[in-house]
Order: sequence, then C-alpha cells, then structure tokens
Amino acid sequence: MIASSRFLAWLVFPLCALSSFNLLADTVEGAPQALHLLDYISADYPPTVEAGTVVDDAEYREQLEFTQALQSLIAGMPGNPEKAALEQGVSVLHAAITAKQDGAQVARQARQLGAQLAVAYEVSQAPIITPDPTRGAPLYAQNCSVCHGASGVGDGPAGLGMTPAPANLRDAARMDHLSLYAIYNTLGQGVEGTDMPAFADQLDDRQRWDLATYIAGFSAEAAAAKSEKTYNIADLARQTPAEVLAAEGMPAAATFRAQRAQPPQVKRGPAQLLDYTAATLDKSLAAYRAGEHDQAYDLSVAAYLEGFELVESSLDNVDANVRKDTEKSLMAYRQSLQDGLPVEQAEQRLDAAKAKLKESAGLLGSDGLSWSLSYISGLLILLREGLEAILVLAAILAFLRNTGQQSAVRSVNVGWGLALLAGLGTWALAAYVIDVSGSQRELLEGATALFASVMVLWLGVWMHDRRHAAAWQDYIKSSLVGGGGRFGFAILAFFSVYRELFEVILFYETLWLQAGPAGHDAVLAGGATALVLLVGLAWVILRGSAKLPLTLFFSINAALLCALSVGFAGHGVKALQEAGIFGTRPVAFFEFDWLGIHADAYSLTAQAVAIVAIVVLYGRSWVAEKRRVAA
Repeated sequence: MIASSRFLAWLVFPLCALSSFNLLADTVEGAPQALHLLDYISADYPPTVEAGTVVDDAEYREQLEFTQALQSLIAGMPGNPEKAALEQGVSVLHAAITAKQDGAQVARQARQLGAQLAVAYEVSQAPIITPDPTRGAPLYAQNCSVCHGASGVGDGPAGLGMTPAPANLRDAARMDHLSLYAIYNTLGQGVEGTDMPAFADQLDDRQRWDLATYIAGFSAEAAAAKSEKTYNIADLARQTPAEVLAAEGMPAAATFRAQRAQPPQVKRGPAQLLDYTAATLDKSLAAYRAGEHDQAYDLSVAAYLEGFELVESSLDNVDANVRKDTEKSLMAYRQSLQDGLPVEQAEQRLDAAKAKLKESAGLLGSDGLSWSLSYISGLLILLREGLEAILVLAAILAFLRNTGQQSAVRSVNVGWGLALLAGLGTWALAAYVIDVSGSQRELLEGATALFASVMVLWLGVWMHDRRHAAAWQDYIKSSLVGGGGRFGFAILAFFSVYRELFEVILFYETLWLQAGPAGHDAVLAGGATALVLLVGLAWVILRGSAKLPLTLFFSINAALLCALSVGFAGHGVKALQEAGIFGTRPVAFFEFDWLGIHADAYSLTAQAVAIVAIVVLYGRSWVAEKRRVAA
C-alpha cells in the first residue's frame, strides 16, 4: 500500500532508530531517509503556500519542522567534501519556506538538493534490472489493493476509517511531484506512526521497483508511451513528470508518465542479472554490518535466486566448472552469514564471490546470447530437465505393456497430462495472479523432488517384488492394478512431470529475454530438437524393453528407479538449500549433477538415507523371496 506523500513526513521522527539494512554497502545510513524527506517537501509544499499566503497552516508548520529535522540528519552524516554545501542548501531551503516563497521554486530547490545528496553519498536511485509492471500487478493485488482499492483511488475495504485516508494513486497532480524512486523508497521504508507498513522484509529490491512502476501507471495514459523520444531508465527513476513538464512541455510529460509506468524493456542480458546479484550482495553485507543478520541472509538468498540462478543454464553450456565455482562461492558467502562469522571474513567471501561473478559475466557477455548459445541452451534445458521424467514414464509404461495391463496405461497418461496442465496453470498463476518468488519456486521444486524420490523408490521395490513370473501371476490374480496400484502409477507420473515442467518454463522465459529478438528462433529450434530427442528416447526404451525377458526387464527397471530415487533426493535437498531452508556444508567429494551428487554434507546425507532405505527394503524383499522358495 502507498500512503499519500503527507505520510512521508512521519519518517523524520524515527530517523535515528532506522537502520541501513536495505541500502547499498557504500550508502551512508540516513541518506535515503533524507531523500525521502526531500521528496515529501517537493511534493507537498507547493499546494501549502500560494502567492505568499499559507493555505494549510498545519501542513506549513510540518514543512518547517521537517527542514529542521533535515538539518540535523545531514549534520550527523560522515564528513564529505560536499557536506558543507548540503548543509548550506538545507539552510537556504528552510529560509525559503520560512519566507513563504513560491511553491514551484521551493520544490525545485528540494529536488536539486536531493540530487546533490544522492551524488555526495552515492545513493543509487535507479534499478539495476528494468522494472516490469506486469510483475508488479499481482504484488499490488496482494499487498496494496486492500487499502488503496483495485483501481488505486483509495477505496479499499481496509482503508475505511483510516486517518489519514489511503492516498488516491490516480491523483496526477500529486503523483507528478513524486519520482519513481520516491515511490520505491516509500515501499521499502514504510511510514512510521501510520498504517503504511515497510515492505522491505516481504518484497525484495526488484519486486519493489516492479510494484512502483505499476503504481505509476495509475496516473499515466498508456498510449502516450509511443513517441520518438525514449527516456532511459535512470531518468525515468530519478525525475518527476512535473520537472519534465516544466522543461519540455505537456506532450513530453505525458510520454514520460507513460514510459515510467511501462519502462522500455531492454534485453535482460546476463550482465543485468549478474549486476543485480552483485548489488544485492552489497546490500546484504551492509545489513550484516548493521547487525541485521536475518535481513542479510534473506538478501543473499534473493541475490542468488533472482539473478545468478537465471543464467546458470546458459553458463553451464559455456563453462560448467565456472558455473559450479561461482555457485559454491555464493553459497560460501551465504553460509558465513548463517554461521555468524566476523564481518571481515564475510567480506572476504563476498569479494571472492564477486570475482567469480565477474568471470561469469565475461564468459556470457553483456549484450545477450549468441545464436549458437541460444540454440544450445534451448536444447539442453529441455533435454536435461525432461530426461528424468521421460525415464520414469517410459519405465512405467513399458512395465504395464510388458505385463499386459494396457488398461492401466490410461491412468499414467492421465497423470502426466494433468501434470502438463498443472505446470502451465502454475506458471500462469505466478505470472498474472500472484508473485512466486525465487525462494518459493525452489521450495516447490525441492518438496516435489523429495516426494518423487519416495514414490520412485516405492515403485522400484514394488517391481522388484514382482520380477518373477509366479509372483507376477499372483499379483494379476489379486487385481491390485485396478485399484491402488493404478492410482499410484498416476500419482508418480504426475509428480515426475510436474516437478520439471515449471522449472523448464521459468528457464525458457529467462532465456527468451536473454537471447533477444535475434535469438528467439534459435531458442525455439533448440527446444524443438530436444523434444524430438526425448520422444525418440522414450520410443527406444519402450521398443527395447518389449524384447527383454520379464525377470531381466523388472531388474533393470528396479535398478533404474532406485538410481533416480537417490538422484531426486540430492536434487531436492539442493533446491531447499538454494531456497535458504538449509545451510551448506561443503565436503571433499566428487560431483555429478545428473545423478544429483553434490559435494555437500546435507545433500549426501539425504542420498545416504535413500541408499540405506533401498538396502533395507530390497533386503526385506530378498528374505521374503527366499522364504517363498523354501515354502
């Protein structure tokens, strides 16, 4: 929810209590709050004084109080060559307000002072990744509409009776005096003493920029975005429509409003995503220095999930070792925060991680992916993610056909068909209805992988128990395939496909942006090639399995499924680690990603548990078989 700019004034009261956990590592504590306050003055002073006459006496007194608080705030900042000029500028601003000078002039002074402050204390006022209002729409529905209403006019059900009332976000006169950065800043800090909460804990940096652009759209006309002039993202974030109106006229201001609400989407190349990771890690270290350890850890997780992870597939196709080393360095820094290591040690690990990020950026380039890399990435994403699902489905279908249970094949087909619909539905829900964070995505993947590990192990043991013809005939007579067995096959088919599909869609969505228009055909060609290969692989497995003796076929299938169970266990724990649920404990061990083997104590422990379960269950089966033969 966004409060009116009047609400911003309340921030001066808790200034000394607010920490800098949401700032960049080199940003001075208090600087963003000072900018926040200057934004308030530039927006609310003009309607307070007209032609030298005070229109709103209470508001005017607040303006004076806030300039005094601003003086104290800047005086408390570290020494800086520009500090004296800033202090002088605040004094001049206070004098202008005391003299009841023209509102436009005072607003201009406040904005100029804010620009000087941002440069002097290195406050970043522009997003690293171009904001996307389509990502902001579900965030608004989740967090803001309850107070501001679905259309942004301040008529939400929770806003009834609030004092002050929720702001009308369609009031162009007010929104024209607020920069995109001012909206973003309000979302992160909230407004102390009001019903406007801080969203820094719930929304990461990228989400707040996305939401800010969506909110800016309430006072913009989308049609005006089509213009010969295109504003860059830095200007769209820092300037206000009022400034553009004064400098360039009404048509330019309308274009500016529309473009800041729908920023021109440049290619989200690897450089942008890796810059986002590096900048968010800087914020994480700043939070750690300030004693905000939980916030520091959350930022380190977001840095990985919303940046580096999205280029992993492309980097794997260039240099898998660099990808692994970069991932390990990021996890090592994250673990240093979880272990509470001294700031100096955490900083050393961060420097190592940023060096690896720089190396990765050098390999991938800054202007998107080449045609060949786009094709290879499109090919391997689907091939890699789909192979495990194909193996499980082919094993089940071959088993049912080899044993004459054609009626049960329908259940399996229904299972993976529903998985396709569920995967596409989940993606649509995440894209257009709710916002699924990187952490939630990994949590979903980890949970389904662990569940699939259990299900695959169950199926492997089940097949092993029926590897002999006599045992199979006994099973046929019991007609279990018509009941619980058939349902179990369908469930396993569903999760085997669903756990891969959502991630495939996510990776292709990211690859599409990285490749750019010139590489779209390559991505599609790579995906089509992978699809043909997967279908061919399934056909070969089904065709070949039909010629195997039943006992040998059962044994091969059981061994394959046991291997997949161990692999799923490793993949599941790794996904949960990436989501920040578990820490990491690197150990001296070999790695093999396709089998889910990672040199980490937690992941290897999960796989050891799976192996013990296999030994116990298959041992029980072997003993039962011995007894049956003896009887």
